Amino acid sequence: MFKHNKFKNGVNNMSKKIINKMNVSPLPEPTVLVTVKAEDKSPNIITIAWTGVFSHSPSTVYIAVHPARYSHSMLKDSMEYVINIPSENLAKITDYCGIVSGKNIDKFKETGLTPIPASIVKAPLIKECLVNIECKVKDILNFGSHDIFVGEVVATHYDEEVLNENGVPDAERIRSYGYTFGEYRSMGEKLGLAGYSKKSIED
Repeated sequence: MFKHNKFKNGVNNMSKKIINKMNVSPLPEPTVLVTVKAEDKSPNIITIAWTGVFSHSPSTVYIAVHPARYSHSMLKDSMEYVINIPSENLAKITDYCGIVSGKNIDKFKETGLTPIPASIVKAPLIKECLVNIECKVKDILNFGSHDIFVGEVVATHYDEEVLNENGVPDAERIRSYGYTFGEYRSMGEKLGLAGYSKKSIED
């Protein structure tokens, strides 16, 4: 029914080793720039890899933030944030925003990124990011080392350049990337459309 291709380096024939604790996650994670704005503070940018979708209806997402991070208190005060999806050309800036604190520097000024007003929340959008998702925090959950800020999506913005002729976002035009084993990795080529395995079963 299905054909399985052998890995060229023969990795699939090797035995598996159990590692109970790892310093880095083997899971591929999306990489985003989150903006937050609290009262009497300049807007800040924090790099987040622990993020994802909780629900489609209502549209709900989450970000995981360590309490020691400068943005953590800003998130609790404002109960809002924007998830900005960077393209590959912003990888170096993304790394920078994840290793320096906004407590003493203005990351917008340091990186040259452009803050523009959001349509609903107070946190700004990042102009250079081709996708921006405005969120209002609906709940804060604690799971060990990190707090999960559950956000209801209240607005989503796409640059026109990432839309195809049918007005649908094109992943190849967005060119987002991920984080795994301590490395930033591009998404690579398309493997198939959702549901394409059905044709293999029918054949």
